[in-house]
Amino acid sequence: MISTVEAIAEAKRTGDWNRLIETLPFMRFLGVRLEERGGQLLGRMGFAEHLVGNPSLPALHGGTLGTLLEASAQIELLYRAETVVLPKTITITVDFLRSARPVETFVRACIKKQGRRVTTVQSVAWQEEESKPVATATVHMLIIGPEQDAVLPENTTGDASKRDPR
Repeated sequence: MISTVEAIAEAKRTGDWNRLIETLPFMRFLGVRLEERGGQLLGRMGFAEHLVGNPSLPALHGGTLGTLLEASAQIELLYRAETVVLPKTITITVDFLRSARPVETFVRACIKKQGRRVTTVQSVAWQEEESKPVATATVHMLIIGPEQDAVLPENTTGDASKRDPR
């Protein structure tokens, strides 16, 4: 099995983003597949019994939807950015708009604002109609390039003159 970094580099080179999904165990567990349509990535999560959170409705578990939304944001960022390192989630806000039924769920993400190191991505999940989303997420992510390390600046006080310039 190849590493995640190797899978990201391969996906960027070949356009086969499902190869990356194969290296991410939880994405395999969710049954996520990706396809490219008109320069955009579209994610699909097929229905499976183990994804149901409320069997009395039945409805998909909110955690599966949240994971789908977060992962789509990460993969969209990888798709658009120069990095081959998996972006780190800083914050995620998920809005559950309606009950997600036990059917195939689709997801699409869009970069809303990109800085040097922090990017905001909006993800939308729907079932039959894209105009009727079941959940949305706003995800703030830290992009770490291979030449950068993931450590925080040593001085986190309010004195700007002593902060790490990164």
